[in-house]
Amino acid sequence: MSADLPQYEYVKLADRIAAEIASGKLQPGAALPGERAMTEIYSVPIGTVRRAVRELRERGVVATLPAKGTFVVGPPTA
Repeated sequence: MSADLPQYEYVKLADRIAAEIASGKLQPGAALPGERAMTEIYSVPIGTVRRAVRELRERGVVATLPAKGTFVVGPPTA
């Protein structure tokens, strides 16, 4: 079995955003861009953005406040 299994696009996007948080490019308390802006920034469909944000929430990296946005709550943990 290969270690290079394909990944879902939303997982790749979540990993990319998590890496930006881990590197300090996105600090705790910073707002993520809106969904539509993220589709342009990362060149992915809106469904991929939504699933990636859900994945990041499940990892405990971001929190979404209705009508306010999605915010970085901390760096990813190993």
